[in-house]
Amino acid sequence: MLDIVGLLQTEKNGFTRSERALTDIVLADVDSVLKMSIVDLAAQAEVSPPTVTRFCRRLGCGSYADFKVRLAQSRFVGQRYFAPAAGPTNVHEIAQGVVNGIQSIIYETFEQLDFNAVERAAESIAKSSFVLSFGSGGASSMMAGEIETRLFRLGLKVASTDDHQLQLMRVAAAPAGTVIIAFSLSGNNAQLAKTLTVAGEYGLTRVVATRSGSLVSAQSDILLPVNWHENADILRPTPGRYAFLATVDVLAQTIATRLGPSAIASMRRIKHQLVVNRDGDDGQPLGD
Repeated sequence: MLDIVGLLQTEKNGFTRSERALTDIVLADVDSVLKMSIVDLAAQAEVSPPTVTRFCRRLGCGSYADFKVRLAQSRFVGQRYFAPAAGPTNVHEIAQGVVNGIQSIIYETFEQLDFNAVERAAESIAKSSFVLSFGSGGASSMMAGEIETRLFRLGLKVASTDDHQLQLMRVAAAPAGTVIIAFSLSGNNAQLAKTLTVAGEYGLTRVVATRSGSLVSAQSDILLPVNWHENADILRPTPGRYAFLATVDVLAQTIATRLGPSAIASMRRIKHQLVVNRDGDDGQPLGD
């Protein structure tokens, strides 16, 4: 779907004076433009109707009517981003909002955590021959890498990737006893869902951390539901990644507890090398 609003925002500086006048009117009040005839818009921009038609065609629309349909579609998607930002502007208020949001979502995550699902996931991963960790995008990719970091320290064989094609190939070549752990903040990642479907066809255990009732969640054997309310402030980074990070840490410690001595032995070897080669004492985190 052609994003008319995005196109106007990015291409405006390359437009003619008449086209910039039309662009300013459209971006200033999309809803009003959607109610205008081509004559009305031309009059407000002080241009001729044929100029409006040429403007529409430059944007990839066949006619003014087509332009209005595509503009309406663009208006419907991401409506929150049309209003001016209304959040805090000074650093203290920004910091307070960010930290309060993190605190709230951490407690909310604890209240919603499925302890039985975490236990089942931890048992499966602790007994696995190999773990594949999948994510795609921003925070989901971060979580895939984070769980890899947590698990290799416990002596587990694990690899992560955020490449969809590589994920599919790894699933197809996975040895018996492999467990997949996948992350998706939205739960709408169709390519990841397809990969998980294939993993199920090969009999691999699929642990999935994502929104309940989503496309990706439907392809899980063990679902770790991670649900949260998105920010109203569009400029504040999503707190969702903290919900996922808390879930990852709970899962990682549960796995370490189930592994017991073997995990401790692996961590001790890592700590020995860090103390000898970097820290000089054992008071620092384990490679963080």
